[in-house]
Amino acid sequence: MNKHLLKIAALAGLAILLAGCGPKAGSGASATASTAGLQPGATAPAWTLKDLDGKDVAFAQFAGKVVVVDFWATWCGPCVQELPGYIAMQQKYGPQGFAIIGVSLDTIAPAEVQKFAKSKGINYTVVMGDEAIQQAFGAIDAIPTTFLIDKTGVIRDRKLGVVPHDEYEKRVAALLK
Repeated sequence: MNKHLLKIAALAGLAILLAGCGPKAGSGASATASTAGLQPGATAPAWTLKDLDGKDVAFAQFAGKVVVVDFWATWCGPCVQELPGYIAMQQKYGPQGFAIIGVSLDTIAPAEVQKFAKSKGINYTVVMGDEAIQQAFGAIDAIPTTFLIDKTGVIRDRKLGVVPHDEYEKRVAALLK
C-alpha cells in the first residue's frame, strides 16, 4: 500500500512540475494553464521594460537575434529548475545571435530579484514585468510561460511549464541555423 501511495505522490509531483506554478498571486486566473495568448506564427509584441538596474530595455534592441522571452518568478520552483539550462544556452549560443530575456513577475523589489539572479549566476537580461507586457503576450496565466522568437520577430514556439533542457535546446538550435 505504501509503495502505491508513493508512486501516486511522485506522479502528482511530476505533473505539477511539468505544468508550472499555476496562476500568479492575485491574478484571478484559474489553476489550469490557458491556451489563450500569442501562438506560433504571431509577431512578437514591441515592449520596453526596466532591467534590474532600472535601465530601459526594449525588445527592439534584440532585432535580428533568436530570442527566448521567459516569464518567470523567483518563487516558482519549475522556473528556477530551468535556470541552469538557460544559463548554459546563453553562454553557448549568445555569440551566434541568441538572447534570453527573463521577464520577472515577482512583486518583490528589483534589488531582491537582482540578488537572486546573482546568486544563481544568471548571465542574461532580466527585466521586471508588468500587466502590460503580460497582456501584450496574451495573458500570462501560469509560469513559466516561454516564447521562442525567430530573427524576424515571429513567435516560433510557446511553451507552458517545463520542457526537458535537451529538447528545448534543439528548438533553439534549429532557429539559429
